[in-house]
Amino acid sequence: MAISAELLEILACPACKAMVEIVHNGAGLKCVACHRVYPVRDDIPVMLIDEAVIEDATV
Repeated sequence: MAISAELLEILACPACKAMVEIVHNGAGLKCVACHRVYPVRDDIPVMLIDEAVIEDATV
């Protein structure tokens, strides 16, 4: 995935404003607070709440 560290530092979850981190398989960005996973399509993060999937916190 081509998301730079600088971009990752300024990106925040649009729902709760917490930081996001790259999902282990590189297919998305996960919020550390509300556990929403935002997809990455063509190396562009889709930071829309309606596009996010809430991942189980125990995973």
